[in-house]
Amino acid sequence: LREPGLNLRVVQLFRDPRAVHNSRLKARQALLRESVQVLRSRHRAEPRGPARHQQQHLLLPPGLLGGGRAPQPQHRAEFFLGGALEVICQAWLRDLLLARRAPGWLRRRYTQLRYEDLVREPRAELRRLLRFAGLSVPPALEDFVLNMTRGAAYSSDRPFLISARDAREAVHAWRERLSRQQVRQVEAACGEAMSILAY
Repeated sequence: LREPGLNLRVVQLFRDPRAVHNSRLKARQALLRESVQVLRSRHRAEPRGPARHQQQHLLLPPGLLGGGRAPQPQHRAEFFLGGALEVICQAWLRDLLLARRAPGWLRRRYTQLRYEDLVREPRAELRRLLRFAGLSVPPALEDFVLNMTRGAAYSSDRPFLISARDAREAVHAWRERLSRQQVRQVEAACGEAMSILAY
C-alpha cells in the first residue's frame, strides 16, 4: 500500500451476513470444499490452550452434534457452512476495526462497499468507486452495472452463474428463506460486524 509506483487502492465488499448465509445454504454442496478451507484457516490462527475449546459454534442447528460426535452425513455441509460464516464474520470485524484505527494514508487508499448500496443505487456507487480509484466512468460501464442489477430474472438454481438479474430481490430473500432461529444465530455470530456496517 505504501509503494508509490503501485498506487494501490482497496475496495472491500460486504453483504448482509443473513443474505450471505442464505446464499451459502442454497449453494451448500458447491461451497463445501471452500467452507472446510475457511474453517482450517481459523484452526491455524487459533491460540493453543484451553480457551480454544470454549468457543461456541453458533450457526449449527440444535442437536447437530449429538454428544460431541462428528456431524451426521446429511448435516455435514450445513455444519461446515455455518462454521465458515462465523470465521468470515470474525475476519470482517478485524478488518473493520483495523480500518477505523488506520492512519490517514491507509484510509485514503481503502473504502468499503455494501452490496445492498450497490444494488439500490448502482450508478451512484459505481461513480463513487471509480472516483475513489481515480478513473473515469464510461457510459457503457454504467449501462452494464444497471443491466446486471436490474435484469428480469431473480436467481438461478446454478450457483455462481453470472447473469443479469433483479438483485434488489436478492437483498431481502433471506427474510423468506431463513428460519427465525437461523436469523438469530447469524445475528449472534456476526452482530458486532453487522452493527458497524449498519445492518
